[in-house]
Amino acid sequence: MRKYELMTVFPLDEEKSKKGADDVRSVLNEFGAEIEKEEPFGDRDLTYEIKKQKRGRFILFTMKLNPAKLIEINKQFRLNANMLKYLFVKLDEKDAN
Repeated sequence: MRKYELMTVFPLDEEKSKKGADDVRSVLNEFGAEIEKEEPFGDRDLTYEIKKQKRGRFILFTMKLNPAKLIEINKQFRLNANMLKYLFVKLDEKDAN
């Protein structure tokens, strides 16, 4: 298992962002990810408009995950209508501690 960070962006709408974050947790748990930390980054302006949104609610997840599961997780995330954008970043071993 490797350590990853996942930055997610949701609409500012409270219901959509809560549902989107719940969906992310559900998918990660379904594929065996061990979520170590979930850190809200707050509401921020987007550099460019995404799905007609100019602002987004950012949440950073830190987790351990089997790299082979990333393709399937990406497929599931693309189907999540409540998520504007996401990005996985693999952490180096020295950064992971």
